[in-house]
Amino acid sequence: MKGSRGYCAAIALVLAFVTVLPVFAGGGREREQVPYIAVVSKGEQHDFWQQVRLGAATAAEELGVEMTFEGPPSESDVQIQVEMLNSAIARGPVAIALAALDTASVLDQLESLGAQNIPVIGFDSGVPEAPAGVIYANASTDNFAAAGLDAEKMYEALADEIAAATAARPVRIVVLNQDARGESLLSRGRGFRDTLVDVVASRSPLAKSDIRVTGNPAFVDSHNPTTGEKLIIEMVVPASGSAQDTTSAAQAVLNRVSDQNIRGIFMSNEGTVRGLLSATDDGADLPVVYPGLIAIGFDAGRAQKDAVANRFFLGSVTQDPFSIGYQAVTLAHAAYKGMSVSDVDTGARFYTHENMNDADIKGLLYD
Repeated sequence: MKGSRGYCAAIALVLAFVTVLPVFAGGGREREQVPYIAVVSKGEQHDFWQQVRLGAATAAEELGVEMTFEGPPSESDVQIQVEMLNSAIARGPVAIALAALDTASVLDQLESLGAQNIPVIGFDSGVPEAPAGVIYANASTDNFAAAGLDAEKMYEALADEIAAATAARPVRIVVLNQDARGESLLSRGRGFRDTLVDVVASRSPLAKSDIRVTGNPAFVDSHNPTTGEKLIIEMVVPASGSAQDTTSAAQAVLNRVSDQNIRGIFMSNEGTVRGLLSATDDGADLPVVYPGLIAIGFDAGRAQKDAVANRFFLGSVTQDPFSIGYQAVTLAHAAYKGMSVSDVDTGARFYTHENMNDADIKGLLYD
């Protein structure tokens, strides 16, 4: 009987294991039914990226997907971002949203994802020069169009002076662009330049032949006017993107304001804004030392918001980081489902001291 009881106990244990095994397997299948989307950004600590994260998390909750959001401590930490991407891939995502710091550093990963038919969605500045077919769509600000908003406002502020410009006393407008490499900043510089040329030629007495685009070669394209003498659009790029070089470039421009009749300065990102503010006692010198100079920025940040609120700047364009994150995850999920996806412009708004506290803009003004 003892042997019989032992045999029965063994049979019972086997049956129990067989009964439990499908439960574990079923649990695994249930987990697999919850799609995992990895979001790897260019940063994480800045409030801009926190707003992107919030948008991504909101979309993930609405879609019922698992989502992770990672970014390196700073936008110079390329290798850390590579390691974050590798870790995300190891978890087996159904799709990835990526804002690459350096596309060349993740080419192997992108090619592997493409071979596995795992969709990659670019967001913010996206993944420029990625292998063909790997990036299904992008969720980002149309930087060309957003900078065009600034150009429209610049023209409106200087319309009378531009109309009265002469070859002997031309109006000069300077564009401070932090670099001439990144796609987002290239698009902003070109968007401001091209929009201003078109607006002046269509709304003022000046023709395109009266306009000259000069300065950094990356922005002096053959299709732009280069011989005009009444309106000069000068494209300035600091020696490097460092705070010191950006401030020095801004100061060099300010030193020429009077002699060269510089009437407007457009700064294409928060870095160039900080450069101008550093050179002008946080903007306080602008109305005193350079009266009438029109300064317009791009993005937000506490110092830039203060400059707008104090009317040192005419205004700035802000992106919509919440929408960037939200649309990135939404596109990633749609691509995973096999749906056709295309680029989404996540929008931009021009803010001034008058509207920056409005409900539809205040939430976009990150620190």
